[in-house]
Amino acid sequence: MDSMHTPPTERPELRLPELIAVLRRRRRLVAVFALVAMLAAGVIGVVLPKTYKAVIVISPAATPQINGTTGGMSSLITQFGGLASLAGLAPGGDTKRAESLAVLQSELLTEKYIRENDLLPVLFARIWDAHNRTWRETDPQRIPTLWKGNEYFKKHVRTVVTDTKTGLVTLTIAWRDPRVAAKWANDLVSITNQYLRKKAIDESERNIAYLNEQAARTDVVQVKQAIYAILQTEINKEMLARGNEEYAFKILDPAVPPERPSTPPVWAMVLGALVGSLGLSVLIGFVYVCWIKV
Repeated sequence: MDSMHTPPTERPELRLPELIAVLRRRRRLVAVFALVAMLAAGVIGVVLPKTYKAVIVISPAATPQINGTTGGMSSLITQFGGLASLAGLAPGGDTKRAESLAVLQSELLTEKYIRENDLLPVLFARIWDAHNRTWRETDPQRIPTLWKGNEYFKKHVRTVVTDTKTGLVTLTIAWRDPRVAAKWANDLVSITNQYLRKKAIDESERNIAYLNEQAARTDVVQVKQAIYAILQTEINKEMLARGNEEYAFKILDPAVPPERPSTPPVWAMVLGALVGSLGLSVLIGFVYVCWIKV
């Protein structure tokens, strides 16, 4: 009966001297392991291409307030909502900000920039034969396309972060050449401004033509007044778009070529490998001692 109630044997606790003794007996193996890890980290640090990050800080431009007429225009647009909607003048909240951010990261502009600057050979330099100006790949499925270039750009090159408190936008370009990284960052903001600026001018021109047509078709004084008020605002919008180079984004801090790479230096990688290998050795020693005690 007593044997049935015998308490189970407790596993002995691990003592630090036992772990130290194991590490001392295996100190040569630990040293070799650490040396190999440091050597591998050093080789990787030397061979691995250095990456530089160019950063540009921008602020999405707000919808302009034209001569303080926004309040009066809101009542006219409310009264003649159908006409304003047809002319593309229906009021919106943060639609311009959202549109600007979407265009900045859009496939349309990214592929356009890659195509116009012939960046596919730059992005996929490993499989590009510069001497013969052709791809080394023969499989059509593996030859880079604009779509693949856009995917690579989105995943490995461009990063866009919006500060929720300030609303400021930070665009970062990571690339092996610091001057190229800064150029790409500034260019992407510039072509976004140009694209949205041209789009706004084209829309205003269409709206002005439409409003003039509608004004010529009516003899109702009240309707003519509403049309001319909206027309004046649309003309002012076109003038502001034509005269404002930073139409969508105001550049607060342009990108400059960074002098230091974002990748860690070789000594930091070697030191990290040393610390990591020693930590792993202690962990293996701990498991070994526990296994011996079982």
